[in-house]
Amino acid sequence: MPQAALLEERHEQIHRTGTAPCEIACDKESLAGAVSQRACLFCGSRVVLYPIADALHLVHGPIGCAVYTWDIRGALSSGPELHRLSFSTDLKEREVIFGGEKKLKAALLELIARHAPKAAFVYSTCIVGIIGDDLEAVCRGVEAETGIPVIPVQSEGFKGNKRAGYHAACRAMARLVGTGDTSGISPHSINILGDFNLAGEIWLVRDYFKRMGIEVVANITGDGRVDDLRRAHGAALNVVQCSGSTMELAKIMAESYGTPSLRVSYFGIEDMAASLYSVAAFFKDPAMMERTRQVVRTEIATIMPELKRYQDELAGKKAAIYVGGAFKAFSLVKAFRLLGMSVAMVGSQTGTKEDYQELAEICDPGTIIVDDANPLELTSFLEEKSVDIFVGGVKERPIAYKLGVGFCDHNHERKECLAGFAGMLNFAREVHASVMSPVWRLAPRPARPTD
Repeated sequence: MPQAALLEERHEQIHRTGTAPCEIACDKESLAGAVSQRACLFCGSRVVLYPIADALHLVHGPIGCAVYTWDIRGALSSGPELHRLSFSTDLKEREVIFGGEKKLKAALLELIARHAPKAAFVYSTCIVGIIGDDLEAVCRGVEAETGIPVIPVQSEGFKGNKRAGYHAACRAMARLVGTGDTSGISPHSINILGDFNLAGEIWLVRDYFKRMGIEVVANITGDGRVDDLRRAHGAALNVVQCSGSTMELAKIMAESYGTPSLRVSYFGIEDMAASLYSVAAFFKDPAMMERTRQVVRTEIATIMPELKRYQDELAGKKAAIYVGGAFKAFSLVKAFRLLGMSVAMVGSQTGTKEDYQELAEICDPGTIIVDDANPLELTSFLEEKSVDIFVGGVKERPIAYKLGVGFCDHNHERKECLAGFAGMLNFAREVHASVMSPVWRLAPRPARPTD
């Protein structure tokens, strides 16, 4: 790893399984100058809140911040599309000198009158934190004048990384939770936290729960609605997929309303089935557990014949994984193992110490585990391990293609449903098509080791 070794400060955030106990450092500020694959605090808050479809989302800052995060999730909605409009106060030099509060208030009043949202989220950016605009006061005044919740999201980018942005988003949502009527909610009810409905996944998962006999009170936040959030405290259980992005809200709800939570993952056959069984077990209803078994049996029987063909052709291939939330990394390791493939490298932007210890336990000896990587390191690891496919997001795609390696998009820009049982089959198809493509015969791919 000669290139990655140039960054001496990064050694404690890189671990090779089988060499020693996993004591990887994480949740640290990104190394200056390393061009981390992470995003800023503002971006983190925006990707969590953006899918709330009937809310107004206003970025208080320069136009570039709004452009950077426009349609960032691509989250599908079954109704309103207000979230797809990227509004900005477009702060210029005049506001930077004299303050932007008047412009913010005027923008909010105009947009609320024009679009009649159920609520408004106002995101602060770096420049707002520097000039000192009082978002709280402006939002409080507009809320009193319009009669709808106007919620400041304290997301000045320089205050931290993407994970801190997730926490800012959760604190903003917590101001809505507990303000709605909970009458009529079933005792067998849940909130779905941490799925963003990129390609209809939340509709698929809701259908599984419906077949089990479970009511979903609120989607947080894919295909989300403000009124559902307001009554989310009436649900019996919070089911949390992306723990990095929404576990903070689950903790707040546990402290304020006593709502328990379960961590789950909807990616891969093993984790999808385990998630459904764990939710059914929580309610201690034998009839529900039997319905759950029937759902799992039916779905697996549907996909296995075609999945078997991909297993036969992909056996022995190698993969690398770099994702935002560590929960996806766990499921992807298991999914590749189901396909007969090995994982040579795995990492995330926001993993915790516990996440990386768990990854070390489920990965093969010699697997590289990395926190908050940069392009130089990722390039070195892909070359060293001679992988056949790299799973990541839009920032990782060019790295793979420049090295002549297949790529699978598993981030919030993707358009293919990869969750649930049907999603596992879609994933297998995409991996197979990428790995087996004849184009790699023409790519300048590094020679594989001979050992």
